[in-house]
This record gives sequence, C-alpha cells and structure tokens, in this order.
Amino acid sequence: MGAKIFVRERRKVEKGEKKPRFRIVGISGSDLDIYVKHARKQELDQLAKSTGAEVVYLKVEKKAKKK
Repeated sequence: MGAKIFVRERRKVEKGEKKPRFRIVGISGSDLDIYVKHARKQELDQLAKSTGAEVVYLKVEKKAKKK
C-alpha cells in the first residue's frame, strides 16, 4: 500500500490570491514529516512525486447560507 497525503481546499482563500490554497489534513502510510499547514498544488505534486505518495483531495460540502 502506497502513502497518501490528504488535503482539502482552504476556506478563506479567494481565486487569484497569492496564498497557499490547500490545507494538509493528514498523511497515511509514510514516515514523511510535513512542517507546514498550507501548501500549493505544485508543492503537493512535488512531494508526491519524490516520495511515491498519492495526493487525495477531500471534498468539502458548502453550507447553505441562512436568510
């Protein structure tokens, strides 16, 4: 079984902002230590490629706004 890096999109980042867009939720099946909470897609892809891990993008349900 290969390693997996679980990430989700951050809530407070708008399109076009120059902030990391993804939040690292957890890592399974690896001795990989990550010292940041937020990462860019390119950074996640590089981590996955160099460690042989798979990046799993978690879907987040958006809550309906109350009137």
